[in-house]
Amino acid sequence: MDSVKLRALAGTLGLLGALLAIFFIFGLLLSMQDKSGFLTVRNIETILRQSAPVCFASLGMTLVIISAGIDLSVGSVVAFVSVAVAWCLRESYAPVLALTIGVLAGGVFGLLNGILVTRLRVGPFIVTLATMLVARGAAKGLAAEKKIDAPMSWLNDLLAVLGPSERWRIFPYGVWLMIALAFLAHWLLTATRFGRYVVAVGSNERAAHYSGIGVDRVKLLVYLLMGLFAGFAGVMMFARLSVGDPTTAQGFELSVIAAVVIGGASLSGGHGSILGAILGALIMATINAGCSQLGLSNWIQEMITGGIIVTSVMLDRLRVRRVA
Repeated sequence: MDSVKLRALAGTLGLLGALLAIFFIFGLLLSMQDKSGFLTVRNIETILRQSAPVCFASLGMTLVIISAGIDLSVGSVVAFVSVAVAWCLRESYAPVLALTIGVLAGGVFGLLNGILVTRLRVGPFIVTLATMLVARGAAKGLAAEKKIDAPMSWLNDLLAVLGPSERWRIFPYGVWLMIALAFLAHWLLTATRFGRYVVAVGSNERAAHYSGIGVDRVKLLVYLLMGLFAGFAGVMMFARLSVGDPTTAQGFELSVIAAVVIGGASLSGGHGSILGAILGALIMATINAGCSQLGLSNWIQEMITGGIIVTSVMLDRLRVRRVA
C-alpha cells in the first residue's frame, strides 16, 4: 500500500475514532443525568435517518469540492425537489414516477450549473449563488408559496421509524439506499478513469488540460452528479417531512459543505473521500442529537459545529503545507 493510500486510511480511521468518541462521550454525559437511550441501536437509527439528506447531498458535494468547485444551490434544489415530489403525488402520479421526476429535476439544476460554469467561464460560487435563488423561487412558485400536502405512499416509509416487526431490516430503506449510493460514488472516485480525472482537475486544472483531459466535460459530469444526488436528498427530505415545503433546507448547503470539509476534503481541490464525507455528516448529526438530549440551546450546537469546521480547515492547511 503506497503512502497516499496509507494517509487516506489513517484519516478515515481518525474520523471513525472521533465519531465513536463523540458518541460515547454524549452517552456518558446523558447517563450521568439519568437519561438512558443514547447508546442504543434505536438512537443510531434515529441519527442515520436525520442525517440521510445531508449524506446523500454530500456524495455529490465531495466530487464538486475535489474538482475545486462549490455548489451553493443544493439547499434550494432540495427544497424544489421536495415540492415537486409532493406536487406529483397530489396530482395522482405514481410514487415511483414522482421519485424519478424529483431526482431528474435535481439533475436538471446540476446540468444547468455545469453548463454555466463551463460555457460562461464564470466562477462556480457566482453561478450556484444565482441558481440557488432560481431554484428557491421555482419551489415557491410551484407550491404557490405554501406547503403542499401529499397523500401517503411508500415514499413516506423511506425514512420512517421501524416498527417491531421490521427490525430485521436494521435501518429504513432510505438509509440502505444511501449506503448503496455511497459505495457507487466511492467506486466512481477511486476505481474509474473519471474519478482520476476529477482529482487531476481539482489538483491542477491547467496541467490536466495539457494532459489531454476534457476539463469542461469532467466538470459538467461532476455538477450533473451533484444535481442527481441533491435530487435523492430532496426525496429523502420529503420522506422526513411528508409535505412539500418551499422554505425547507434553509442553510442546508452549509451543512453539506461542512460535512465534506470535516470529512477531510480540501476546499482548494484535489483531495477528499466519500467515506470521510459520510463520517463528517454523522459527526455533525451525533453532536446535534447529543446536544438536544442534553437540553443545550441551538446556538451552542452551532458554535460547536463551527469550531469543528475551523479545526478541520486548519488541519487541511497543515496537511497542504507539509505536502508542499
